[in-house]
Amino acid sequence: MAVQGITWSGIALRVAVAVALVLITFNPSGTSFYHWLAAPPVGITALKAFLGVALLIAWLVCLRTAYVALGAIGLILGCLLLGTFVWVLVDMDLLHDVARQSMVWIGLVVFGIVLGLGLSWSLLRARTTGQIEVD
Repeated sequence: MAVQGITWSGIALRVAVAVALVLITFNPSGTSFYHWLAAPPVGITALKAFLGVALLIAWLVCLRTAYVALGAIGLILGCLLLGTFVWVLVDMDLLHDVARQSMVWIGLVVFGIVLGLGLSWSLLRARTTGQIEVD
Protein backbone atom coordinates (compact mmCIF):
# COMPACT_ATOMS: atom_id res chain seq x y z
CA MET A 1 0.00 0.00 0.00
CA ALA A 2 1.43 3.37 -1.00
CA VAL A 3 1.70 6.10 1.61
CA GLN A 4 -0.26 9.20 0.69
CA GLY A 5 2.01 12.20 0.37
CA ILE A 6 1.95 15.26 2.51
CA THR A 7 2.58 18.71 1.15
CA TRP A 8 3.91 21.87 2.71
CA SER A 9 0.48 23.40 2.27
CA GLY A 10 -1.01 20.46 4.18
CA ILE A 11 1.41 21.03 7.04
CA ALA A 12 0.72 24.78 6.98
CA LEU A 13 -3.03 24.13 7.06
CA ARG A 14 -2.72 21.82 10.07
CA VAL A 15 -0.54 24.35 11.91
CA ALA A 16 -2.96 27.18 11.07
CA VAL A 17 -5.93 25.15 12.33
CA ALA A 18 -4.11 24.30 15.57
CA VAL A 19 -3.05 27.92 16.16
CA ALA A 20 -6.63 29.05 15.44
CA LEU A 21 -7.99 26.51 17.93
CA VAL A 22 -5.63 27.76 20.63
CA LEU A 23 -6.40 31.44 19.95
CA ILE A 24 -10.17 30.91 19.69
CA THR A 25 -10.13 29.20 23.06
CA PHE A 26 -8.08 31.92 24.77
CA ASN A 27 -6.15 35.01 23.77
CA PRO A 28 -5.23 38.17 25.64
CA SER A 29 -7.22 40.48 23.37
CA GLY A 30 -10.44 39.71 25.21
CA THR A 31 -12.18 38.17 22.20
CA SER A 32 -12.01 34.47 22.93
CA PHE A 33 -14.34 31.71 24.05
CA TYR A 34 -12.99 32.06 27.58
CA HIS A 35 -13.78 35.78 27.68
CA TRP A 36 -17.20 35.20 26.12
CA LEU A 37 -18.04 32.71 28.88
CA ALA A 38 -16.87 35.09 31.59
CA ALA A 39 -18.64 38.17 30.19
CA PRO A 40 -21.86 39.34 31.79
CA PRO A 41 -24.44 37.96 31.92
CA VAL A 42 -22.55 34.98 33.27
CA GLY A 43 -24.38 31.75 32.66
CA ILE A 44 -24.59 28.81 30.38
CA THR A 45 -26.76 29.25 27.33
CA ALA A 46 -27.50 26.70 24.66
CA LEU A 47 -25.11 28.40 22.22
CA LYS A 48 -22.29 28.58 24.78
CA ALA A 49 -22.78 24.91 25.66
CA PHE A 50 -22.85 23.86 22.00
CA LEU A 51 -19.70 25.80 21.11
CA GLY A 52 -18.00 24.62 24.30
CA VAL A 53 -18.63 20.99 23.39
CA ALA A 54 -17.44 21.63 19.83
CA LEU A 55 -14.22 23.20 21.15
CA LEU A 56 -13.75 20.32 23.59
CA ILE A 57 -14.08 17.81 20.76
CA ALA A 58 -11.59 19.75 18.62
CA TRP A 59 -9.13 19.90 21.53
CA LEU A 60 -9.46 16.18 22.25
CA VAL A 61 -8.93 15.26 18.59
CA CYS A 62 -5.90 17.54 18.24
CA LEU A 63 -4.29 16.62 21.56
CA ARG A 64 -4.86 12.88 21.07
CA THR A 65 -3.46 12.97 17.54
CA ALA A 66 -0.41 15.01 18.58
CA TYR A 67 0.15 12.83 21.65
CA VAL A 68 0.03 9.60 19.64
CA ALA A 69 2.37 11.05 17.01
CA LEU A 70 4.90 12.76 19.26
CA GLY A 71 4.37 11.27 22.70
CA ALA A 72 4.67 13.22 25.93
CA ILE A 73 8.43 13.66 25.53
CA GLY A 74 8.01 14.89 21.95
CA LEU A 75 5.37 17.44 22.94
CA ILE A 76 7.51 18.70 25.80
CA LEU A 77 10.65 18.84 23.65
CA GLY A 78 8.78 20.65 20.87
CA CYS A 79 7.55 23.31 23.29
CA LEU A 80 11.02 23.60 24.81
CA LEU A 81 12.65 23.94 21.38
CA LEU A 82 10.35 26.71 20.21
CA GLY A 83 10.36 28.35 23.64
CA THR A 84 14.15 28.50 23.71
CA PHE A 85 14.06 29.84 20.14
CA VAL A 86 11.95 32.74 21.40
CA TRP A 87 14.48 33.17 24.21
CA VAL A 88 17.28 33.35 21.61
CA LEU A 89 15.33 36.04 19.74
CA VAL A 90 14.93 38.02 22.97
CA ASP A 91 18.61 37.51 23.84
CA MET A 92 19.68 38.75 20.39
CA ASP A 93 17.50 41.86 20.89
CA LEU A 94 15.27 40.90 17.97
CA LEU A 95 12.36 40.88 20.41
CA HIS A 96 13.32 43.73 22.71
CA ASP A 97 10.90 45.62 24.90
CA VAL A 98 8.22 43.01 24.38
CA ALA A 99 5.21 43.62 26.59
CA ARG A 100 3.83 40.89 28.81
CA GLN A 101 0.71 40.60 26.64
CA SER A 102 2.88 40.08 23.55
CA MET A 103 4.76 37.27 25.28
CA VAL A 104 1.42 35.59 26.03
CA TRP A 105 0.56 35.82 22.32
CA ILE A 106 3.95 34.35 21.41
CA GLY A 107 3.50 31.52 23.91
CA LEU A 108 0.04 30.67 22.58
CA VAL A 109 1.27 30.67 18.97
CA VAL A 110 4.26 28.49 19.94
CA PHE A 111 1.91 25.99 21.57
CA GLY A 112 -0.34 26.06 18.49
CA ILE A 113 2.65 25.42 16.22
CA VAL A 114 3.74 22.42 18.29
CA LEU A 115 0.17 21.11 18.25
CA GLY A 116 -0.03 21.60 14.46
CA LEU A 117 3.29 19.86 13.89
CA GLY A 118 2.02 17.02 16.05
CA LEU A 119 -0.98 16.74 13.73
CA SER A 120 1.40 16.41 10.77
CA TRP A 121 4.13 14.32 12.37
CA SER A 122 2.78 10.86 11.52
CA LEU A 123 2.46 11.79 7.86
CA LEU A 124 5.93 13.34 7.79
CA ARG A 125 7.43 10.29 9.47
CA ALA A 126 5.63 7.94 7.08
CA ARG A 127 6.93 9.88 4.11
CA THR A 128 10.54 9.98 5.30
CA THR A 129 10.83 6.47 6.74
CA GLY A 130 8.03 4.53 5.07
CA GLN A 131 6.77 3.41 8.48
CA ILE A 132 3.12 3.98 9.22
CA GLU A 133 1.93 4.57 12.79
CA VAL A 134 -1.21 2.81 13.91
CA ASP A 135 -2.93 2.95 17.25
